[in-house]
Amino acid sequence: MSSQAEEQRNTAIIRKWLLELPRYYKRAILVTTDLFVLSIIVWSAMSLRYQTWYWPHSIPEMLLFVAAPIITVATFAHFGLYRLVTRFIGYRGTLRVFACMGLSVLIWALVVLMTGQNGIPRTVILTYGFIGAIGIAASRQLAGLVLKSVGIRVPRLPLDIERKPVLIYGAGQLGSELLEALRRVSDREPVGFIDNAPDMWGQYVGGVKVYRPQKIEHVIERAGVREILLAVPETQRRERRQIISELEHYPVAVKVMPTMEEIATGKVGITDVRPLEVEDLLGRDPVPPNKELLARSILGKSILVTGAGGSVGSELVRQILKQHPSRLVLLDISEVALYEIEMEVREIIAEMPDGAGPELICVLGSVLDEQVVRDSITRYGVETIYHAAAYKHVPIVEQNACIGILNNTFGCAVIADAARNLGVERFVLISTDKAVRPTNIMGASKRLAELVLQAKAEEEGTETVFTMVRFGNVLDSSGSVVRLFRKQIKAGGPVTVTHPEIIRYFMSIPEAAELVIQAGAMATGGEVFVLDMGDPIKIDDLATLMVRLAGLDLRTQDTPNGEIEIVYTGLRPGEKLYEELLLGANTTGTEHSRILRSGEPFLPADALWRELDTLREAMRRRDLETIKSILSRTVEGYSNGDAEEEQQAGDNEKPVFAPLSRTLH
Repeated sequence: MSSQAEEQRNTAIIRKWLLELPRYYKRAILVTTDLFVLSIIVWSAMSLRYQTWYWPHSIPEMLLFVAAPIITVATFAHFGLYRLVTRFIGYRGTLRVFACMGLSVLIWALVVLMTGQNGIPRTVILTYGFIGAIGIAASRQLAGLVLKSVGIRVPRLPLDIERKPVLIYGAGQLGSELLEALRRVSDREPVGFIDNAPDMWGQYVGGVKVYRPQKIEHVIERAGVREILLAVPETQRRERRQIISELEHYPVAVKVMPTMEEIATGKVGITDVRPLEVEDLLGRDPVPPNKELLARSILGKSILVTGAGGSVGSELVRQILKQHPSRLVLLDISEVALYEIEMEVREIIAEMPDGAGPELICVLGSVLDEQVVRDSITRYGVETIYHAAAYKHVPIVEQNACIGILNNTFGCAVIADAARNLGVERFVLISTDKAVRPTNIMGASKRLAELVLQAKAEEEGTETVFTMVRFGNVLDSSGSVVRLFRKQIKAGGPVTVTHPEIIRYFMSIPEAAELVIQAGAMATGGEVFVLDMGDPIKIDDLATLMVRLAGLDLRTQDTPNGEIEIVYTGLRPGEKLYEELLLGANTTGTEHSRILRSGEPFLPADALWRELDTLREAMRRRDLETIKSILSRTVEGYSNGDAEEEQQAGDNEKPVFAPLSRTLH
């Protein structure tokens, strides 16, 4: 191995070691380096002023000398300079360095002035500030340049390696950064940019020409391109979807860059492009959350999350952690799920500054266990409850109606009773769009849970704020059709779709969790909040899209040689072709553009408790007909839908649903 190659290898090892150090070790290195550099600078300034090697003449003078770098480092720490990622400090970070340096010099000058200027000339103060700002900013930029290659790969590939031609879609900052990274450490050779901005067409970025989208086919054929790298920010998902739909017609694989958050944390490098996932296309452009709403019911409070190990419950836990609760109580009946979320939360807390993480409590138990629920609320002083524990898979609950109702409805009632009696401030139920005029037991059981909370909110003397948040399917949750399709495609097919016309609404789990927290914070008691789910997705189109994203061809009558076939299995018991739209006639807006407040009918408490007592007795006898009869008269719009009849209706035309009435019969 040549000495140059050995040097490059050693440099890469050092970079990797630095990047893999714990965050606090990195900050300690920065603080130590800054103290050393700033001490040299102030000593140099004094030596230049006196035209000789400087040495303090008294203890007060020595203390003032030492105070300069200490004040500067303390100012840097106070204003968060040591929390910035050095590799991506950018010009904003450099401006912050100059501002903090100026402030620290001002503080030092005041200290010197108050002590009578014991041997510290004013010119030294100005020189220290000027050279110190330049020195610290330069050191950060130099460190950023050294570390930006992420240190995991050899900095540059051999010149004789065969490189495959690629196109980069997006000639903005992300695209130019990807270009430079690919030239250093990748076997891909960018032969052109594609961009939608007319003012970029014909321009050159890093010596590579920018083409209009209409030239894609020409460039692909001329350069033999088989891969297009998408350099469009993750925030512009609508634009991504449009670009992907245009690229479907070309014989190329489309890959996307990692998110800037993943790059900034060092998890991946900028060249770690990945295949497109369905989440990249179905997700919507995010709306910035209202930070005040996110923190209102969480900051400094003791929070209980039921079903904390589930798909939605675990994401709620992650979002709640960001709002700095004082205590976080996780309740789940599954030991495995509880263990996994506990390990994840403890890792997150370990990364927080000392004392900033909440106290973590894990409770293994069922929401039906009244003693466990009451003990958890009392012992840990719970102030806000997010109730996400539920059985949610429609066909399974349909076949196990009694346990489904027991868990979803009566489990909610147990928690609600305890919350009201023990003075919990706020109770937020995670509900579902299937609770709207349900055709299945699962939806009816969730609507009954909503009715319980509405009745509790109306009871005299209730101080707990009870509220509900409804939304539809979340992407990649447990039991999600996305997970099922991914598994079926991996196994070689077939992909099973219940009906060619079935549609559903989708939302990402993080977006749903954020909106749930914000909606719950706006509640005053008894409201039903509904989340704007965006445009519906045809499940048949989703299956087709996932097959194409996997780089496979669909097997149809026209293309009998395709690898994957779609098979239609028929609607399952209790399943609808079209879920109800969440926007109704009595829906009003809120502080958030994607959260709406729905006016809903409810049963008076006395009438509801009588029906629930009758329902419990029917469940004890396993009398399914009586159970469905009770659901029909208590849950507005509930019908024991026949899947075959609905399918036949769907074959003719899309069903038109009347709006919810405002009275119960």
